[in-house]
Amino acid sequence: MAEVKNEFFQYKNKPLVRSGDVLYYGDMKDKYVVKLTIKSKQKQGELDIADKVAIQLLSTDINVSPRKAIVKSSEKPNLFLALDIGDVWLQKALKSAE
Repeated sequence: MAEVKNEFFQYKNKPLVRSGDVLYYGDMKDKYVVKLTIKSKQKQGELDIADKVAIQLLSTDINVSPRKAIVKSSEKPNLFLALDIGDVWLQKALKSAE
């Protein structure tokens, strides 16, 4: 029987998981993760390119209500900028949580 590996795509040594138009960046075992939601896309040739992305820094504490779990939020004009901002937020939050 083949062994199944659950390896996720990595960005800056953190898991990046996508489900439809929602991406999660970070390890769920850590105190915080970043949620990126693609709000709108525009067609460039045959590709759909995100042109509005919502970013949320979320607490992974299961004892916190979903509304209170949102630590920071913003909106950016593309996925690359949103992911870079999310990475900075995540690194700062994890460092301060130590």
